[in-house]
Amino acid sequence: MPELWSEFLPHPWNLVAGGAAAAALLFGFIGLSAFLGIWAERKVSARMQDRLGPTRVGPFGLLQSLADGVKLIAKEDVAPQAADKLLFRAAPYIAFCASFCGFLALPFGSQFVAQNLSVGAFFVLAVLSSEVFGIVLAGYASASKWSLFGGVREAAQVVSYEVPRAMCVVVPVCLAGTLNLNTIGAQQVGWFWNWNVFHDPFTFVAFFVFFITAVASCKRAPFDLAEAESELVAGFHTEYSGIRWSYFFLAEYGSMFAVSGLAALLFLGGWHSGVLPFEPSVEFGFWPGTVLNVAVFVGKCWALVLVMIWMRWSLPRLRIDQVMTTCLKYFLPISCVLLIGVCLWLLMVPAAVTNVVRYALSFGCLALVLGVGASLFRSPVTASARAGELPGAWARR
Repeated sequence: MPELWSEFLPHPWNLVAGGAAAAALLFGFIGLSAFLGIWAERKVSARMQDRLGPTRVGPFGLLQSLADGVKLIAKEDVAPQAADKLLFRAAPYIAFCASFCGFLALPFGSQFVAQNLSVGAFFVLAVLSSEVFGIVLAGYASASKWSLFGGVREAAQVVSYEVPRAMCVVVPVCLAGTLNLNTIGAQQVGWFWNWNVFHDPFTFVAFFVFFITAVASCKRAPFDLAEAESELVAGFHTEYSGIRWSYFFLAEYGSMFAVSGLAALLFLGGWHSGVLPFEPSVEFGFWPGTVLNVAVFVGKCWALVLVMIWMRWSLPRLRIDQVMTTCLKYFLPISCVLLIGVCLWLLMVPAAVTNVVRYALSFGCLALVLGVGASLFRSPVTASARAGELPGAWARR
């Protein structure tokens, strides 16, 4: 980005212009993603609960999020009388900045990244982990025991799940031999069986463990313990209103897209579609290829975000002891086994066996996806039930 501006501005103004342009693009992307994510969440939940969801404001209710944003801006920004005013007002910004900074090292295409860091994977994990400071400060500064309890619960959960999540990140890093996310994505060029997720059984399982732990780190259901059922309050952001309350939601949806982008880069081929045996930005030219790369990368991120939304409205909320037990008793040892297993695989398994396993996993998953897709076009069971009878096993009863 600074090289582009060097043609028009001298040093150091080219660096300032490049940084400002990158920040504006990333902020716009996070805002648009949250805008569409909230609408998608409402639509998906409505479908799963046999409702319509937003329909009135804009076509298909698309502008409902905009209307809610205007309402939140117009609301009074209040704080409890006993709250620590400075920390109370700063906590939402800390949470959002942590989520925003994670996008700085995420490449949306070949060399299309705000800051190409040699330790990009480590940087993304580090800055996303700092969101917990905003959560703890929000709960502590609110001068409410319910907010404090919610903040402590979320902090314990987020910090615990960061350990297996980081260990699952090391699994594809061992394959690539680098922490540079742009290099990791470039190494998966070509057909979809070149993706890291299909390299061996350990990377295959590591992808699912990483995704589940990432959902927990984003405070998404069934791991949203800030809102305990026994309390009927909103946890660490109970005392927030108006625009500051919305910053926590921007941080949550931003983190969802950030961890989805990290999963796509580490396991799912990054910006590569899996059906082109070459790098699009090289064959089609930089800008046409980059547009295609960005579209593919954002599409993968959206697919993973929709899975998170699907999980939220499908699974019951867990208790705090169940969440911590799942992390410390199961995911932590499983991630250790995966890390040791992939290292032994790289050292001991011949390349011919790796290729056979790679093809078996990739084409097995392709067959599964095609089978699930074909099942969507089958005639529903209810079509075979006569009037006045229940379908399936309940017929004629």
